[in-house]
Amino acid sequence: MPQGWYCMYSKTEKVMSIEEAVDRFVKDGCHISIGGFTINRNPMAAVYTMIRKRIRGLHLYVHSNGTAVDELIGADCVSKLELAYGGNGRLAPTCIRLRKAIESRKIICEDYTNYQMALRFLAGAMGVPFLPTRSSLGSDIADVWGFSAHMRACNDMVPDKKLVIMENPFGNWCDTKKIVLVPAICPDVTIIHVQKADSQGTCRILGNTFADVEQAKAARQVIVTCDELVPDGELRKDPDRNQLSLIDVSAVCPVAFGAYPTASYRLYDYDAQYLSEYAKSAEDDDRFRAYHNKFIFGVENHEQFLALIGSQRLASLKADPRKGYSLEGRIRSQGDAT
Repeated sequence: MPQGWYCMYSKTEKVMSIEEAVDRFVKDGCHISIGGFTINRNPMAAVYTMIRKRIRGLHLYVHSNGTAVDELIGADCVSKLELAYGGNGRLAPTCIRLRKAIESRKIICEDYTNYQMALRFLAGAMGVPFLPTRSSLGSDIADVWGFSAHMRACNDMVPDKKLVIMENPFGNWCDTKKIVLVPAICPDVTIIHVQKADSQGTCRILGNTFADVEQAKAARQVIVTCDELVPDGELRKDPDRNQLSLIDVSAVCPVAFGAYPTASYRLYDYDAQYLSEYAKSAEDDDRFRAYHNKFIFGVENHEQFLALIGSQRLASLKADPRKGYSLEGRIRSQGDAT
């Protein structure tokens, strides 16, 4: 390792507002990946910022995302989508604006299995063009392609084929006759939300990391929003609990409740009331425009959005220190379900 390498990276100033990070790294038409899983750790402060800035033509990659992908699609930010699943659990088993956009052919979508998307991000993180699997053999996932040959030929960042099914080159070894090769994903930008980060970009995710680490390592630039910006050196006390280092991250954006209305494990739960009301709004174009005008364009930033929600409601989502989620919120959630 060259002398001075650590100092070169440790002195780089990465802390900035989410507005500044979006302006710097997210451009119309770029290939972008967002982290989180269904109703957990979606980078919502960043998503709302992109919507307010009216970013357009994004080629979006997600693993199994929830309201973040639905909001971006509903706001006309996305033209192409690659994913395994989009939904908010029982609150919206299939993301509503996503479904409407695909049915009306407003966006082009190509779907993979959960495992395949994880492998695609892993391939990008490893710097290899593809990885093998048996996932999707015998299913429509392998047979039905969303992107045309013409579209693939006109875009250098889109692989020529969705996947390749080939004979096992090692014969009958391991009783596998055919394997599926899935192409790597290497986004221009990945945006994830974490519970803790320091100013140099070291990140700690509490709970399941989903595919966030691979998504970050596969990207050219990485924006991290964090609930807490901790002093430099604090995360080095238990380095085995960190997932991303300073060399992985381009921007660190401290924003309290940055994943709201989704959950940030051990800090706050998802807001079932908000997501339920969102689902009702998403079903109707007029109600959805009214929702946008109030909660997104009616405020200037995430702080004003949270003020609109109210401190009492946010406090009710505070996670129980033993269980990692909100007991009060879950009880109210069950009431909303009935």
